[in-house]
Amino acid sequence: MTSPHTDPEPHGHSHSHGPAAPVSKHLRKVIAAVLIPFATAVVVGLVVLWPGGAPPHERTGVGFDRQTQQGKVVNIDKVDCKDVNAAQTPISGATTPPSGSGPGLCEKATVEVTTGHDKGRTFVEIVQPDAPRQLHEGQGVVVAYAPDAPHDLQYSVTDVNRKFPMTLLAGIFALVVIAVGRMRGVMALVALAVSFAVLTLFILPAILQGSNPLLVAVVGASAIMLIALYMCHGLTARTSVAVIGTLISLLLIGLLGSLFIGWASLTGNTDDSTGLIHGLYPHIDMSGLLLAGVIIGSLGVLDDVTVTQTSAVWELHQANPTMGARGLYRAGIRIGRDHIASVVNTLVLAYAGAALPLLLLFSIAQSSVGTVTNSELVAEEIVRTLVGSIGLVASVPVTTVLAALVVSADRTGVGAEAGASAPVRTGKGRRRRTKP
Repeated sequence: MTSPHTDPEPHGHSHSHGPAAPVSKHLRKVIAAVLIPFATAVVVGLVVLWPGGAPPHERTGVGFDRQTQQGKVVNIDKVDCKDVNAAQTPISGATTPPSGSGPGLCEKATVEVTTGHDKGRTFVEIVQPDAPRQLHEGQGVVVAYAPDAPHDLQYSVTDVNRKFPMTLLAGIFALVVIAVGRMRGVMALVALAVSFAVLTLFILPAILQGSNPLLVAVVGASAIMLIALYMCHGLTARTSVAVIGTLISLLLIGLLGSLFIGWASLTGNTDDSTGLIHGLYPHIDMSGLLLAGVIIGSLGVLDDVTVTQTSAVWELHQANPTMGARGLYRAGIRIGRDHIASVVNTLVLAYAGAALPLLLLFSIAQSSVGTVTNSELVAEEIVRTLVGSIGLVASVPVTTVLAALVVSADRTGVGAEAGASAPVRTGKGRRRRTKP
C-alpha cells in the first residue's frame, strides 16, 4: 500500500538547481527535440569556424598596436620646463604646448625598464605641470618601445601599471559572489571564465581571420549561452525553457540589428580604434562587427531576464498547482513588466554613461538634438540601445508564455502530487485512489 505524498516533499526540491518537480518524459523529449539540434549546430559551427589563433601582422606603432614593456619610476627631479625643452620631449598623456608658453616646473622622471631585452635600461620622461597624469617615485608604468626611433627616444611612458588594484578588485568581486551565492556563485564565476575564454579564443581570432562577424557572434554567443545557463542553473527543463527564450530573442535582435544598421548606413568605422582595425585588416566587415557587438552585448542582460521569468512561472505553479497556462502567463507577465521597466532603464543609462564624453563634446559645440542623433557616432549607440531593448522587452512575453505552456501541460509535477490526495484520481494511466 502506497503512502500519500506529504507537503514537505515537493517543497524540499526548491533549493536545488532544478525546478520544484520534474516535468513529464514527453515534455522532456519535446524540449530535447528543439535543443539537441541547436546545440549540435553550435558545436559544428565552433569546429568549422575555429581560427587557431589571431593572424600575425607587422606592428604599426600606433595606439595599442605597439610593443610595450613594464617599467618603474626610480627618481623624480623638479626642473624648469624651458631648460629641458619640454615641447620636444614625450609627455605622458598630454598635448605638448609650445616651448616657453608659460612659467612652471616640470618633472624630470627617470624610468627603468623592468622587462624585455632592455631590462635595466633607464630613460628620461618629462612631465609638464598641467599634464593630466603625474608620476611619482616608485610607481609602476607601462612603457612603449619604438625600435626604429633614435636611441634616446626609443622608450616613453604610455600608461601607469594598474595590475594590482585591478587584481584586488577582481578578488573582492569573486569573494562577494561566493559569499552570497555559495555554490551557485562558484559556478557563475566558472561560467564567466568560460565566457571570456570563448570570446578571446574563438570570437576575436575568428573575426580577425576573416570569418563573417555576424556568424561568428551568433555561434560564439550561443555557445556562451548554453554553457553559462546550464552550468549555473543545472541541466533541467526550466533552464531549457530559458535557453529557448534567449535564443528567440537573440534571433530578433539579430534581424532588427541587421535591418537598421543597413538602413541607417552605419559603417562601424567611427573612431581611431575601428579605423586602426580596418587599416590592419581591411577584409573585416566593420558593419558586421557592429552587429556582432550588439548581439554579444545584449546576451548578458537577456540571460538575466529569461531565467528570472522562467523561475517566476515555475514558482507560481508550485505555489498554486491548479493554475492553468493563462493564469500563469498573466501572473508572470505582471512580474515581467516590473522587470522590463528596470532593465530598459539600466541598458539606456549604461550606454549613455559609456558615451558621456562624446555627449559632452556635442553639448560644448551647442549642437541641436537632430544634429547629434544624426551623427554616426551617436546613431550607432542609439541603434545598439534600441535594438537591444526591443529584444529584452520581447524576451519577457516570449519566455513567460513558453514557461507557462510547459508547466501547465505537465501532469507529473507538483500538480499531480497535489491531486494525489484527492478521493478519486481520474487522469489517464493513473492509479485510481479511494478513501480507506
